Amino acid sequence: MTAGSRLPDDVEPDTCAAFRDALDRVGSKWGIAIIAAASDGPIRFAELHRSIPGISRRMLTLTLRTLERDGLITRTVHPTVPPQVEYTATALAEELFASTRALSAWARDNHAKVAAARAAYDDGEAARHEERDRPGGPQPY
Repeated sequence: MTAGSRLPDDVEPDTCAAFRDALDRVGSKWGIAIIAAASDGPIRFAELHRSIPGISRRMLTLTLRTLERDGLITRTVHPTVPPQVEYTATALAEELFASTRALSAWARDNHAKVAAARAAYDDGEAARHEERDRPGGPQPY
């Protein structure tokens, strides 16, 4: 830790910004699903659209553009009539996707514990509100 800081030395502003950028990709509703679908090799737009339930064509287009801009998806246009377009996850996307598997495993393994902690917290909050609202009970700050 640096003097006067409670953060570890590896938590620098630039590192935090890079981490937020990565979380934007991982945390987006559709980004990882698109990367996963494109990880098996080239996939056409319609096939990609069918493979991700609930995504609109517009949202798929916008997310693909963002992923392409970030270097996570490669778009290849084949000169046919009509043009055939394929999308492929890049090596960078494959690395990101692999790292999300650890987070996914943690979420799966700990989901019940998090749900139990939330329920205990909510029960405690409800009890505190009941106590506060009771005549003669503790007054809020």
